[in-house]
Amino acid sequence: MPEQNENQRLNAADRKSFVGENYNAGKQIVKQKVKELSPHFKYPVGYEHDADAYGKTYNCLGFDIKAAFPYEQFALYDITTKIVRVFDFSKELFAKMGNEQSGGMAFVNFDIDFSEIFTKLGVTYKGNEDLFRSCIHSVILWCNGMHTRMGQTSYYVSFNTGLGTDDFSRFLTTILIEEFENAGVMVFKPNIIFKVKKGINRNPGDPNYDLFQKALNCTSKKMIPTYLLCDCEEDKNIPAEKLSVMGCRSRVVDDIFGSTGSVGRGNIANTSINLPMIAAISVEEGGSLTDKVTKFKNNLKVYMDATALALLVRYDCTVKADPSLFPTNHEYKLWCEDMNKVGVEGTLKHGTLSLGFIGLSETIEILTGKKYWDDEDTYKLALDITAFMRQITDSYTEKYKQNFSLLATAGEFISGYFADEMKKIKDTSPVKNIPPRIYEKGFLTNSFHVDVDSKLSAVKKLQFEGPFHKYANGGSISYVELGEAPLGNAEGLAELVEIAVESGVRYLGFNIPKDVCRDCGTTGLFDECPSCKGRNITRIRRVSGYLEILDGFTSGKKAEEAHRQKNDL
Repeated sequence: MPEQNENQRLNAADRKSFVGENYNAGKQIVKQKVKELSPHFKYPVGYEHDADAYGKTYNCLGFDIKAAFPYEQFALYDITTKIVRVFDFSKELFAKMGNEQSGGMAFVNFDIDFSEIFTKLGVTYKGNEDLFRSCIHSVILWCNGMHTRMGQTSYYVSFNTGLGTDDFSRFLTTILIEEFENAGVMVFKPNIIFKVKKGINRNPGDPNYDLFQKALNCTSKKMIPTYLLCDCEEDKNIPAEKLSVMGCRSRVVDDIFGSTGSVGRGNIANTSINLPMIAAISVEEGGSLTDKVTKFKNNLKVYMDATALALLVRYDCTVKADPSLFPTNHEYKLWCEDMNKVGVEGTLKHGTLSLGFIGLSETIEILTGKKYWDDEDTYKLALDITAFMRQITDSYTEKYKQNFSLLATAGEFISGYFADEMKKIKDTSPVKNIPPRIYEKGFLTNSFHVDVDSKLSAVKKLQFEGPFHKYANGGSISYVELGEAPLGNAEGLAELVEIAVESGVRYLGFNIPKDVCRDCGTTGLFDECPSCKGRNITRIRRVSGYLEILDGFTSGKKAEEAHRQKNDL
């Protein structure tokens, strides 16, 4: 577990405050205690995420909002008050749950679920369009501007939408996208995920194809929505209503206890593995490529075994946590089981334990001296290693009778931390032959992604990364880096969505470098405002799966952003 100095950022969403400073001080004490429960390795090969939440709470959750909704509290309100209070209730849930769990929150089907809730309350959108628009606008501004989680951080809120084909659902999706698009250049939260599904919105003639086009036009300006591709290989046989994204990429679907899908389920904890460090250790004695790969897989399994056991220890501590730490869950039954009836363990057993990984690209470079997209054999090796990790992870589910998954880690903090730690020990035997670029660039590449400066075309990038998604059943994303905003080019983005689906991509985001002049509001890509010549500029970039202000990025993510090169259309 790394030490944190006062200037070191773990999260780009943090803002300084008195409460936040006190929280950070206490967090370091908790993390020191957690060290005693974590596996101790000679080299920096693992990182336990959200260690400050160890044994107290879980990570993320897709709300079972229809089961949770307290209809009786709204029964005596008039129509206007019902509309206002439903959206206020949503904000209250975000605030309460944001301090009751450590990670993201999601509405799995915002459009379908809220149209049903309002209908049961006797509310129609017809005649109330302006009030709905105003309330949804208010929720967007709340998600974007409220940094009261732990006294310093915004709330990780995801709105999954796009499947509802009835008039009310379509109206809600329309307003959500329009109000986000028109909310202003400095509004870049919450995360809106448009679910793309054949027969519903993917192709011309589908009932919600117009909403898909609306989403793409918004993305071309603001990088949001992102796209959950429900027809990808891993998800095509699962009802799209059961799929969602929580936070930046979390996927929760399979459940050995019977509650398949994301509704009322979440991830309990995740630990990420530094693949390049293991590769460095494995090439220490030399040998043929076959020898190196064999040693690497043997070492990887040792570290994965230790990580799985550590996750089980953490799970055991969490399910034995004081039930009073979950007041909102007890009140609103947001999980797939009622915590009041089955207890903490009976509820959280439906969650997942994730083994994450970072730096596959650098790993292949250490083992072979090549980029994994250089030739067919090298590419097959990269896929083989990822399949190997998935196979091992699945074996833990069978062996320990818990829901384990393999997560393609975003690595907001660890991208730089692992690189820095490897640089510190560069003169020791296991790392002496690592190409300097591995650590000197200041970051490791996300999960299975190609290098951010690969300069591959957008099509090639998606085709290379797509086949990896099916192995990362705990969550994954692919990005396309665009050199400038593709304003009005919804057709071009739609073509990339289609290529992504056919390539196996599960979740897709478009990155557009966006600079904002704070003096006159001009947007683009510049160091000096072309309109007013000012230099009071805010830079908005994607940090992992969500958008943030570049100044707040961790050192590793700042280094990564500086290396990003566009993927030509």
